[in-house]
Amino acid sequence: MKKLIVAIDGPAGAGKSTVARIVAERLNYTYIDTGAMYRAVTWEVMRRKIDAADPVKTAQVAESLNLTLDNSGGKTLVKVDGVDISDAIRTPDVSRLVATVAANGGVRTAMVNLQRQLASFGGVVLDGRDIGTHVLPNADIKIFLTASIEERARRRWLELGQKGFTVELADLQQEIACRDEQDCGRDIAPLIQASDAVLVDTTELSIDGAVTNILKLCEARTSGL
Repeated sequence: MKKLIVAIDGPAGAGKSTVARIVAERLNYTYIDTGAMYRAVTWEVMRRKIDAADPVKTAQVAESLNLTLDNSGGKTLVKVDGVDISDAIRTPDVSRLVATVAANGGVRTAMVNLQRQLASFGGVVLDGRDIGTHVLPNADIKIFLTASIEERARRRWLELGQKGFTVELADLQQEIACRDEQDCGRDIAPLIQASDAVLVDTTELSIDGAVTNILKLCEARTSGL
């Protein structure tokens, strides 16, 4: 049976990573967290104290980065030079800067090339903002996962609180709204719903509900092959 390429796009905080990871587990596929890849570049830019607005130096970081995604042990470990930075890339500081780094053309070229290479044999689930429209426009299944800004901010607030970060909910709403504007308005591969993507709104839908919907689409797709 053919192994599918499943692309899940959507705005920040919609639950893409969680849903994509579970879908991959249920299908016994490889999960590719593309957002984590851009966060890893951002983390390295910050570590090297490079101005993220410098297009040349930021792109050079992405091009030279020894980045790997390790899906063993039931979770995705993001590693740079073999060092696990999975938690380090989820800090508020990285979150505030990642949109700027991700809008860099050189960074996107480096990451897209790696994503296409990882997905080339199928049997993968990728989540991001431009997977179905730009990275893998011929993906077998395309999902656009979204939720209201208020709900996405609430989820991020709970997540950060569990990790010990104190952030105002109103600030998170403003930050997410700003991120949406940046993602949708960037010149290179903006965040838009692909014409053939299925919309899944998780504002009032559980993670299990979203996963079930996507798995049904995958089952229907494979049964028709």
